[in-house]
Amino acid sequence: MNEALNNQKVALIRRRNGSDGEAVAPFAGNGHAQTSDLFKNQIAMVSGGLGDIGVAIVWELARHGAAVAIGDVRSISYARNLLADLKGQKVPSLYQEVDVADADAVQSWVEKTEQELGVPSLIVPNAATATTASCHQITAEAWSRELRVNLDGAFYLAQAATKRLLHHKLPGRIVFLGSWAANTAHRHLPAYCVSKAGLRMLCKCMALELAPHGILVNEVAPGFVDGGVSRRLSQKDPASLERSRAKVPVLKLITPQEVAQQVVHLCHPANQHMTGSTLLMDGGLSLLS
Repeated sequence: MNEALNNQKVALIRRRNGSDGEAVAPFAGNGHAQTSDLFKNQIAMVSGGLGDIGVAIVWELARHGAAVAIGDVRSISYARNLLADLKGQKVPSLYQEVDVADADAVQSWVEKTEQELGVPSLIVPNAATATTASCHQITAEAWSRELRVNLDGAFYLAQAATKRLLHHKLPGRIVFLGSWAANTAHRHLPAYCVSKAGLRMLCKCMALELAPHGILVNEVAPGFVDGGVSRRLSQKDPASLERSRAKVPVLKLITPQEVAQQVVHLCHPANQHMTGSTLLMDGGLSLLS
C-alpha cells in the first residue's frame, strides 16, 4: 500500500503542476471502454452511485482511467451487474451500502476505499432525494430526511474525503451535484430547493478553505434531467417530463451522460483555477425567471 500510495502521490502532484508529459485526451464518445488515462492512479468516490446519474458518472470517470468506489442505500444485490461490467472492463471498483445521512457510515466508507483502492481524490457527492409536498404539507420527518441526505450527506462525504487528502498532502477535486433549483423556487419542492441552495454555499465555503491545498471544489447544476430525481418525480405524473421538455428553451432534456461529462470537465487536470463555481446546465431555464 505504501508503494501504491507513493505512485498515487507522484501522479497526482504531476497532474496538479501540469507536468505529466502526456497530451490531455478530449472528452468524447459513448460506451464503456477506457478511452484515456486522464485519471490514471486516481480513485473516485460517487455517492448515489446506482441511480441514473450516478451510474453515468461512475462510467465516465472509469472510461478515463479512474478506479471507482460506489456508494448507495441499496443492497449489493442491486450493484452486482454494474460491478461485473466494471470488472469486465478491468476497472478497479468496490461497492458499499451506505446511507450518506449517517456520518459514521460515510467515514467507514471512506476508510474502506482508502484501504482497498487508495486515497480518493475525485469526490462526487451525488446522492439526493426529493419530496413532493407544499410548504404547509411536508412533514417534519420528510423535511429533515431530505436535508440530511441532500445537504448533510454531501458535506459528510466531502469532509471525510478531504481530511484524507490533507493528511496525505494530495491535491483533489470535489464536484457537488446541485440543481438550478438552488436559486429558482419550485412549487411543492421546498426541502429540495432549500437543500440545493445550502449545497451551493457549502461549495463556496469549502472551495475557499481548500484552494491553498490544491483541492478544487465546484458544482454541476442541471436543469430537467431525463433521469435521477426528475424521472422519479415523473413516475407519479408520466406526462410531466414532456411538459418539462416544452418549458426548456433548447427544447431538450439533459441526459445523465451529459451531466457526467461535465463532472469530468470539472475534475480535469487542466482545470487549475476554477473553484467555488457553479456550472449551470439548464438549457436556458434560468433565463426565463
